[in-house]
Amino acid sequence: MRAKLPDREGLVTRDGVNLAYEIYGDAPETMLFIPAWSIVHSRIYKAQLPYFSERFRCITYDGRGNGKSDRPKDVTAYTLDNYLADALAVMDALDVGQSILVGLSFGGLLASILAAYHPERVRAAVLVGTVSTIGPPPYARLAASHFSAERESYEGWNKYNRDYWLKNYPDFAEFFIRNICSEPHSTKQIEDGIGWAVETSGPTLINTVEARNIPPRFDVSEEMYRKIRCPVLFIHGDNDQIQLHARAEAAHAEVSGSEFVTIKGGGHNPLGRYPAKANTLISDFIDRRLGITAPARGTVRRNGAGKRALYLSSPIGLGHGRRDIAIAREMRRLHPDLSVDWLAQDPVTRLLEASNEHVHPLSARLASETRHIELESGEHELHCFQALRRMDEVLIKNFMTFQEAVEQGAYDLVIADEAWDIDHYWHEHPELKKAKLAWLTDFVGYVPMPSGGEHEAFLTTDYNDAGFVEPG
Repeated sequence: MRAKLPDREGLVTRDGVNLAYEIYGDAPETMLFIPAWSIVHSRIYKAQLPYFSERFRCITYDGRGNGKSDRPKDVTAYTLDNYLADALAVMDALDVGQSILVGLSFGGLLASILAAYHPERVRAAVLVGTVSTIGPPPYARLAASHFSAERESYEGWNKYNRDYWLKNYPDFAEFFIRNICSEPHSTKQIEDGIGWAVETSGPTLINTVEARNIPPRFDVSEEMYRKIRCPVLFIHGDNDQIQLHARAEAAHAEVSGSEFVTIKGGGHNPLGRYPAKANTLISDFIDRRLGITAPARGTVRRNGAGKRALYLSSPIGLGHGRRDIAIAREMRRLHPDLSVDWLAQDPVTRLLEASNEHVHPLSARLASETRHIELESGEHELHCFQALRRMDEVLIKNFMTFQEAVEQGAYDLVIADEAWDIDHYWHEHPELKKAKLAWLTDFVGYVPMPSGGEHEAFLTTDYNDAGFVEPG
């Protein structure tokens, strides 16, 4: 289940090429998520759009060559000039005068070009794992000579080769996605990326690479970066196997007043592998540099000496809710000055309201975990482990909502019943932890279903080793 569906979607046509777009939210300020290389499409931003669309009108579109957009046959259709013109055409068609840009990889380069040559259209730019045109030489394995070389065999990076894409594009796609997601415990991101990659083809991607030999009508040297005057945030993994960390640093050095955050051990896509960290970095950057503060982020003033707790109760079965209400009542009996706010969703909210408990207003923004489980269930079966893996988009949306509630509420304690997302993200990013955590669960760990075979045994072991279930 998607955490949030677009409020509007459609096509923008430029020079006969259809570009598919989606719009989330209707706030006055706009965020434009620019396509990465056409090996993936706009779902690469699935961990950002549901969250940021609570504050902004968020627009994303599939770049030519993948997703629901067209795949022109001519190499010249994939020049840098055309990709830039596509971005401007989408902005014009959707009445975007000025926007905050977010660009991953190739999208980071396009955001830089827009900021340099169309500054009136850009309020700020966030460049993640960005392609840079300057700095130390890029990886030789991505060079044009490597791409066109004739080879007897294709192992490792020799698969980055024109002939091999014509012979066995799916194998290259899997290889490349695994190198994008170079961090341990990235199985879900790899699975998603391979699925998006096979929605395009070897001949289409060959066109995108060969079009790089056609120089654009604008300068992309150091002078381009020096022209950028808007606030810029670089986020880059120091283990990026696709774009050298040092090349992003070189671009950062030329952009006056820009900020640079290194993700230690991070690969090419921190937005997907570390979404809680990346979303927080972007949100904080927007707050500081543009003064667009999330309404929920102002800290609540403490009244008196009473303690405050935020209680999360799983909606998957009302037994959790009944147990949690009993726990809260006993806690208030022992500590009469304790106040409890509940971050919960239907049907638990109905049970809480009937019990005269206070439901936090941000509960209304939670994506429905119950609905996800219903959609995952067959008439007679539910594969709980795979259902939870596929709930990743819902869980990151709900975690970001939870994080805002914690930052707003100045809580002494968070009580989380079956809140796997809280446990995971606070364990992975302890700097985000803003309160003590009491985590309740009936079972710790994952076990494979016999029908899942060796692959599921590998996945469950990987999740257990990753600390996805380690108490916070």
